[in-house]
Amino acid sequence: MGKIIAIANQKGGVGKTTTAINLAASLAVLEKRVLIIDADPQANTTSGLNFDPENSDHRTLYEILIGKLSASDALIQTELPKLHMIPSHINLVGAEIELLNVPDRESVLKKGLITVNCLTAADSVMIPVQPEFFALEGLAKLIQTIRLVQNGINPALTIEGFVVTMFDGRTKVHNQVVAQLRDHFQDMVFNTVIQRSIRLSEAPSYGKPIILYDVMNNGTSNYMNLAKEVLDKNSK
Repeated sequence: MGKIIAIANQKGGVGKTTTAINLAASLAVLEKRVLIIDADPQANTTSGLNFDPENSDHRTLYEILIGKLSASDALIQTELPKLHMIPSHINLVGAEIELLNVPDRESVLKKGLITVNCLTAADSVMIPVQPEFFALEGLAKLIQTIRLVQNGINPALTIEGFVVTMFDGRTKVHNQVVAQLRDHFQDMVFNTVIQRSIRLSEAPSYGKPIILYDVMNNGTSNYMNLAKEVLDKNSK
């Protein structure tokens, strides 16, 4: 049985897309069958895996949401044999409006693998955190949202863990924030941290996960280690 892991943080620029692409790719390299679903209207994950959402032939998450397409008909094969994707499109912005009168609208995409509010369909949520002083303050709002979902439409939702992104070990502030995060959330914080890397930032513009763009980069080893942690956690 597979597991649905949402990657979420209400704060922008914390590495959600980078983590989605590279964790999925690393799991695929480890011989796990992975489906990555781009639920962001900006479609950055879609383009980051070398697919142009404008050339989608109307096979995106939007069409699944409004009932015009099944999830299996929207699958895209990526460069990695074990990794498939359901792409996004800017049309996703209007999906919630179109669904206003649909009964049980929060679960529409759950029936097709995921929902606009991905926490509804997810088994767990992974939270990327950039090591800055306001990080913990921002997390409070996200955790409140998670609690609301748990108390309502998805009581089985759990927190997969917090992953520190864009980490620079030479920076005192980064080390202090990571220490605070571990002190506050303890073993909910992954041991692996994702180091800041120009090559990691460049990779999406070439439509590749870091493991295919620069296998020797720290980002490759970071995300492979994170993938192994996720697998180990879910094997217990």
